[in-house]
Amino acid sequence: MAFAAIRSSFPSPTRFIRPTTVMSQQIRHQAQIRHVSFSSYLVSPNELSEALKKNPSTKISTSPRVIPLCAAWFMPNDPEGRTGIDVFRKHRVPQARFFDLDAIKDTESPYPHMLPTAEAFADAMSELGIRRDDEVVVYDTEELGIFSAPRVGWTLRVFGHPKVHLLNNYRLWVRGNYPTETGEPQKPEKSSYPVPTYDSKLVIPYLELKELAKEHRKEGAKEVEILDARSQGRWAGTDPEPRPGLSSGHIPGSTSLPFQELLDPETKTYLPPDELRKVFESRGLDESKSIISSCGTGVTATIIETALGLAEFGDPSIHRVYDGSWTEWAQRVKPADGLIKKTN
Repeated sequence: MAFAAIRSSFPSPTRFIRPTTVMSQQIRHQAQIRHVSFSSYLVSPNELSEALKKNPSTKISTSPRVIPLCAAWFMPNDPEGRTGIDVFRKHRVPQARFFDLDAIKDTESPYPHMLPTAEAFADAMSELGIRRDDEVVVYDTEELGIFSAPRVGWTLRVFGHPKVHLLNNYRLWVRGNYPTETGEPQKPEKSSYPVPTYDSKLVIPYLELKELAKEHRKEGAKEVEILDARSQGRWAGTDPEPRPGLSSGHIPGSTSLPFQELLDPETKTYLPPDELRKVFESRGLDESKSIISSCGTGVTATIIETALGLAEFGDPSIHRVYDGSWTEWAQRVKPADGLIKKTN
């Protein structure tokens, strides 16, 4: 395409001039910088490595790029006191940017990880130097495997970023001896990301879910499946929540599905689609129903939401995530509502 464009700029074939060595090098360079579109939502380390080789970063190119986006995040009660930014500085995919889940959120909400406004999202993407036509590959930490990257991938999809993928996963990237870089990252050149629209169909708000929970088991109630990614003990109310003073338990009608069951126990990659489907089927879920995913703060709920899509379980147009999740639920429902269930 680049060569054809240069050739057509000459007045006529009779005046065609053989390109100089420098021009030929530029043509070959431009031909090599071609946009790569991955074939599936999950991307293997080798696929990402090859894509980065074919899309080298240059300051002058305006072509769409493949951007690795680190979503490293640890629970606030992490026993080793680890933080996302610390492990990002320790080592990362070359030229990766860091998406801070604790900063890119609704800063006025009392709940930890509520979605940011469209304006705040656009500002964050601009600061990260990401353009609307870039193909973004979100990844996690070597330590945890798949954990918080699905949340960031889901966030990008909520705000309509056209091409989003998940690396499956960074632990295998490191074990496969793919290149990494370390230290303080170079600040990316700021972009001008347009303010997007918010796809409300991917999110269920508290008040709507509360009505569904109140109507649970009543005749004529709308049937939904609610999947809870927290541990069985927290769902049952027998183990405490990591946030002090927050009651454990579960939303009426919800099903316990700890997110770890969707991942390979050793590599922490997603299980193959057929195995994911078996996990959902083992819970007796009806895939014709609307499926809502929840967890503690809306992070690991998206592991379930992503797995549903990978397994092609149910209709993705009626899959939603409860953004506030249990942290919002346990703080907002009143004891008289009877909407915190525990098992004996």
